Amino acid sequence: MKTEAIEKIADNLKLKKAVAYAILLALVFLSAVFVVFQVFEYRQDYRKLSTYMRERDDLNAEWGRLLIEQQTFGATAQIGTRAVTQLRMYSPPVAQTVVISLPQTSDEKK
Repeated sequence: MKTEAIEKIADNLKLKKAVAYAILLALVFLSAVFVVFQVFEYRQDYRKLSTYMRERDDLNAEWGRLLIEQQTFGATAQIGTRAVTQLRMYSPPVAQTVVISLPQTSDEKK
């Protein structure tokens, strides 16, 4: 009777160990799946971040070009204003304007 009880306890202990190992193995497998999922999400997010950073760099370059263009247009108006005010320059009236046209050669006619 004692041996049967000891065997029953040993079988019960083996069963508990097997269940514990199965649970631990399932948890390790589940952990591995979550790690793979997290790495996948990280790579997707990093790819998006790289795209956004590239777009930011392109927009910054375009912004710089637009600022240069704006300064160019502002400088043109400033030059015209200074020519009139400081140098007293003006556009001649139509009566004082002469248009000179060059005679065309035979090569230019074709």
